[in-house]
Amino acid sequence: MGSPVNIAFQSFIKIDRQKKEAVYMQIVYQFINAVKSKLLENDDQLPGSRKIALELRVHRKTIVAALEELQEQGWVKAFPNQGTFVKNPEFSMDQGQKTKVFGQPPEKAPFYFRKDFILDTPLEGSLEKLHFTDGTPDYRMINSEELVRFYTSVLRRTKQARTVPNTGIGSTFFRDQLSYYLNLTRGFHLSRNFLLPVAGLEQVHSILSRLLINSGDVVLVEEYSYFLSNMVFNQAGAKIKTIPVDEEGMDIDYVASHFEPGEIRLVYINSKCQYPTTVELSENRKIQLLELAEQYNFIVIENDTDFEFSLVKSKKESLLSKDGGNHVIYIGSFGRFFMPGFQMNFLIAPKDLLQEGTKYLNVFGKPNVMMEKALGEIILQGDIHRYQRKSKKIISERKELFSKLLHIYFKNQILYTIPDSGLAFWIRFKVFFPLTRLQVKAKERGLLIPSICLYQNREITALRLGFAHLNSQEMEEAVKLLTEAYTEVVEKK
Repeated sequence: MGSPVNIAFQSFIKIDRQKKEAVYMQIVYQFINAVKSKLLENDDQLPGSRKIALELRVHRKTIVAALEELQEQGWVKAFPNQGTFVKNPEFSMDQGQKTKVFGQPPEKAPFYFRKDFILDTPLEGSLEKLHFTDGTPDYRMINSEELVRFYTSVLRRTKQARTVPNTGIGSTFFRDQLSYYLNLTRGFHLSRNFLLPVAGLEQVHSILSRLLINSGDVVLVEEYSYFLSNMVFNQAGAKIKTIPVDEEGMDIDYVASHFEPGEIRLVYINSKCQYPTTVELSENRKIQLLELAEQYNFIVIENDTDFEFSLVKSKKESLLSKDGGNHVIYIGSFGRFFMPGFQMNFLIAPKDLLQEGTKYLNVFGKPNVMMEKALGEIILQGDIHRYQRKSKKIISERKELFSKLLHIYFKNQILYTIPDSGLAFWIRFKVFFPLTRLQVKAKERGLLIPSICLYQNREITALRLGFAHLNSQEMEEAVKLLTEAYTEVVEKK
């Protein structure tokens, strides 16, 4: 081991005091990069901490903290009375010979594993500057720092109490607060015993498929229905049957005339805002469906995850409210306008079914009790009402603007109605053309239209376009680019 290296630390460590990242961690990351790029070699001796601090113009304690972190991570080694030396953990020395560095796994596994094409998702990542969705909120609406404040407060109190929460069954506090909130806003009359909070909507459907579906069971869904639930039920072995949808929602007469009592296991329906057409199930058909469920003895799964985005004050009851939970299982959401991680889904169903469903939370991921408590605090302190008002105001303004932009740019070339609920428009084109061509031409202009938004067959050429994630400037640019792509495709047809 020779003298300390003569390389100037200023040549590879640049400190940016405008960054939120601590200075000592900036030094750590850049030091590691220097070792990886071989500016510093294995076993190089480092200068003393005072000399490095003087060169980088930082306090010596900052350098000591950086060296301690590097030693913990294995990038340096301090020897008493000798000094501190570079130790690259990606290499090891054995009798002067370097051992083989760990490489990446092969691209194709050398062993058999089961592939399930049913679970292939149509969702796509976005690299374009602008993109449409099938209907998602703008997570910029609610200040994320406020949400973090609630979560941090819960962590601090838990630490002070020196208690470790039971993560197996979730937070009874949150379920109490959520049942209170739902009773207040949705007219329910239920206690926490009939609620099962579940973080992800995928988990909700997976739990229901395991509890309710056997191979060969007939599941009825709406035409052009939601891919996620169909995918999960299909994978569980269900026979998916599609039912026509018109301006009143699912055609219940069609169900009665095409199926026999005992033949249907369950009906999956979005009664408030059908996916993708956004139509609401009429009151007459709600009654029809519940009477048929009684007569034919099947279960109705009511997806009402768009409730928070309903801008119409309506006294129309959900299927759950009308039925009292005898044949209806209710899927709802809480805080969908929050950033991901602070959102929650939930099931309302008979108590014994939820008790069985709780067992699967240990399989699909245990509840985040700290997060549930933070969400409960948001309800208890009344902030949820403020957030709800703010999101509804912004969504209402953007919905109106999106409608105007569609009218201005497309004029009479499309058909659409302004939806009462949800975050997307159902747009039908008056002429037939390949939607995939529209997708390509839009992408060339920097606008992504995900495949999940495209609906086309012999009778229909339509798009489900989300609007709420775009601000006014982004929205106008997106609609303008969409119109340009449409014009090019139609003119070359």
